[in-house]
Amino acid sequence: MFDHHFSVDAAVAAKPAVGLKRPAAGGSLFFWATKRAFDIALDLALMVLFVPLVAVLWVMNPFLNKGPLFFSQVRMGRDCRPFRAYKFRSMHHVSEISRGADDPLEIDRITPLGRIIRRCRIDELPQIINVLRGDMSLIGPRPDYFEHARVFLETVPGYRARHAIRPGISGLAQIEVGYVAGADATRKKVAADLYYIQNAGWRLESALILKTIATVLFFRAMPKSW
Repeated sequence: MFDHHFSVDAAVAAKPAVGLKRPAAGGSLFFWATKRAFDIALDLALMVLFVPLVAVLWVMNPFLNKGPLFFSQVRMGRDCRPFRAYKFRSMHHVSEISRGADDPLEIDRITPLGRIIRRCRIDELPQIINVLRGDMSLIGPRPDYFEHARVFLETVPGYRARHAIRPGISGLAQIEVGYVAGADATRKKVAADLYYIQNAGWRLESALILKTIATVLFFRAMPKSW
């Protein structure tokens, strides 16, 4: 049912993120105090849509996406600590991830069903489970594959600072920058993430939620080749 990839060095996984501080300049205390409660409330509402969607994809999966319906991967979360993120599998299974941090996305591995769920931007929806567990937020910086993130920590300025808050299913970078790969594109993503952290508040949060809904409904911010 689940397709797992896990290769985190135990010493690195246990090492705290040095020098990280909670956002101080961005957002009021009220916002950060209520954001988690809002996440849980909306997350529970999304479960109503998630369960029937799983049923539909379960029926389609054997024909358009042979293999496990779900995929899990270790990604870098708050304070640069690893956590296991869940999503609908959209690529053909491989025993080991060989793509490097600066390599382009392996588009040739995307399955027919994977193209549909990626274009609809619902491949990350199972991460509402991560939100309930406290690993993620609905809105925040998108978590990267842990091994790639370790590289970006050393090569991309500001990358460590974006892990001062919980990562998000959607966010400013996901909407404005879209799916990106490689160090150069990650720099643009980091700039958007840091802007969100420094300017967080319910006005920006609400706008990002509405834009996320529009992205899903109208298939925006998605390369046509996907």
